Amino acid sequence: MASEGYKIAVIPGDGTGPEVVREGLKVLQAAAKKFGFKYEAKEFDFSGARYLKTGKLVDDQDVAELKKYSAIYLGAVGDPQVKPGIIETGVLLKLRFALDQYINLRPVKLYDERFCPLKDKKPQDIDFVVVRENSEGLYKGMGEFKDKGAKNEVATQISYNTRKGVERCLRYAFEYTRQRNKRKKLTLCGKTNVLTYAWDLWERSFKELAKEFTDITTDYAHVDATTMWFVKNPEWFDVIVTDNMFGDIITDLGAMIQGGMGIAAGGNINPQGVSMFEPIGGSAPKYTGQNVINPMAAICAVAMMLENLGEVKAAQAIENTVIKIVREKLNSLAAGKMGYSTTQVGDLVVENL
Repeated sequence: MASEGYKIAVIPGDGTGPEVVREGLKVLQAAAKKFGFKYEAKEFDFSGARYLKTGKLVDDQDVAELKKYSAIYLGAVGDPQVKPGIIETGVLLKLRFALDQYINLRPVKLYDERFCPLKDKKPQDIDFVVVRENSEGLYKGMGEFKDKGAKNEVATQISYNTRKGVERCLRYAFEYTRQRNKRKKLTLCGKTNVLTYAWDLWERSFKELAKEFTDITTDYAHVDATTMWFVKNPEWFDVIVTDNMFGDIITDLGAMIQGGMGIAAGGNINPQGVSMFEPIGGSAPKYTGQNVINPMAAICAVAMMLENLGEVKAAQAIENTVIKIVREKLNSLAAGKMGYSTTQVGDLVVENL
């Protein structure tokens, strides 16, 4: 850590984003005090409300400023008054691509079996991490229409994969599996039987890298089989690596088996640059202003951010406190059913830290 501390860029965003971010920042402040690190936080208004007023999203100047920060803490973006895709593309994807956050990291961990929809599964059965390639594939936005609107219209969407992009994601996954040091098993999740070009590249690169990481056990699963096993045998998995599209899909299923969106946090990682951490549940506009949304995912995102910054003890303490509160205090992880308000849950974490 630099002596002047960390610089945290905060994007509260839309809907319930500002509410959960407020609780996350409360916990960050308490952790800084307890573990003796310094930080300063600056708020950036990249939101649907700002877009509706000014037509502005994230521009190149904003990106240049964000590059000076240690990390970005994001609430959620998405406003029902704005056509779907505009804010997501203009804020989320823009930041991910411009800051080259080429890894999406999603821990899937069950804290309390009461909240797991799967029968007879315990916390030790659901504890794995999905490493998702975050900058290529179908999300590159490449493709075209031919004869748009006509009866013979054709729409093509291209999954764009480069060896460099695939290899750096796989290398991160291998290194992460080694560092995580649990079962030291890495599963490639793809669709080699149908998507023969992209997944041929992924599979070849995976097998080549595996020769370097002889301490890691490797296997492969089709994406459809993976979704089946998430439900039937989640205990089979340690670390999973996959492309942008499949990663997006399987991590939402992962969130459900770990107890729901209220507890699911993720990181958009640039190992050499600025990374961004967020609760993955979205802006949940129907709960805005009611003080009922679960802030635990946003608090877990703070823990992920601190771990990424090297404040491992603080990160571990926050996660342990979240587990304690989830097990001992909460009736549910769903909005409005926790038995506590959003602010009370944040207070409980701070008090128990």
